[in-house]
Amino acid sequence: MNTFFGILIPFVGTTLGAACVFFMRTTFSKSVQRALTGFAAGVMVAASIWSLLIPAMKQSEKMGDLSFVPAVAGFWIGILFLLTLDHLIPHLHVGSDQAEGPKSKLGRTTMMVLAVTLHNIPEGMAVGV
Repeated sequence: MNTFFGILIPFVGTTLGAACVFFMRTTFSKSVQRALTGFAAGVMVAASIWSLLIPAMKQSEKMGDLSFVPAVAGFWIGILFLLTLDHLIPHLHVGSDQAEGPKSKLGRTTMMVLAVTLHNIPEGMAVGV
C-alpha cells in the first residue's frame, strides 16, 4: 500500500500541473512562458539533487571518499541513455515545426506524445526507485 501511495502522489501532482494548461486558455507572453519554464526546470533540478543524488551518495557512504562515484556514474549513464533515446525516437517540441530524431511519417500528435513519453521515462524510473 505504501508503494501505491508513493506512486499516486507524483501522479496526482503531475496531473494537477498538466490540468492547469486547460484552465489557462489565454496565451502567455514570452517572458511569462520563460519564467514558468525556468521555475519548472528549477523544481526538477532541486528534486534531482535532494531526492535522488544526495540519497544515492548517502547509501554509498561506506565507500568513504569515493561515495560520490555511484551517483556520478548513474547520472552520466542516465544522460547518455536520454541522448540515445533523443536521437532514436522521432519527436516534436512545442512551438517547433521541425521534428527531431530519425525521419518518419508519424503525425504531429504522435510525435508530441513521444516527446512527452521521452520526458516521463526517467521520471518514472525515479519514482520506481
